[in-house]
Amino acid sequence: MLFRSILGNRLLFSTMSLDLLATFFGGLTALLPIFARDILEIGPWGLGVLRSAPSVGALVMAVILSRFPVTRSAGYVILGGAAVYGMASVFFGVSENAVLSILFLFFFGAGDTISQVNRKTLMQVMTPPEVLGRVSAVNSLSTMMGNQLGQFESGMTAAWFGAVGSAVFGGVAVLAMVGIWAWRYPELRRIERADTVGVVPVSM
Repeated sequence: MLFRSILGNRLLFSTMSLDLLATFFGGLTALLPIFARDILEIGPWGLGVLRSAPSVGALVMAVILSRFPVTRSAGYVILGGAAVYGMASVFFGVSENAVLSILFLFFFGAGDTISQVNRKTLMQVMTPPEVLGRVSAVNSLSTMMGNQLGQFESGMTAAWFGAVGSAVFGGVAVLAMVGIWAWRYPELRRIERADTVGVVPVSM
């Protein structure tokens, strides 16, 4: 079974589960209207800037990666990018300065991109061509599910702890997850290049 094979492949499972949980706890964008109106007090125009800042960070990082791909310590880059993603959420949550908040959202998008690009590259090169489509479908499903459930998680924790508490909680959860995954999956830390790990058999 495909799912059984994914669960039995520690490296493949660790990258896919990291993707799922990072998107689940990183649903910060659902809180941006609250921050724009009540905390930063920058109105609709400011909300637009906040919403675009992660995308700008992702675009800049994508351009950098297209020119300077990761050729060593890819495992640490994957974990480090996710850690930047989490720290940016924490710093954004406690910031009361609009300029700093926009900067933190820029790094939020950049950290997510550098980690996600290498995670998805790793997944594709590890999977045999005959099942790559199905493994990619499972990964896409987990990412989409994580995003949607993450919006719910952010709203629910905002109702409990407020918008600031929700942003901080999500960022701390991502950081804790990165630490646990770095300890639990040492093979992930040891990856040098995501594009040359090699194909790992997956059952049909």
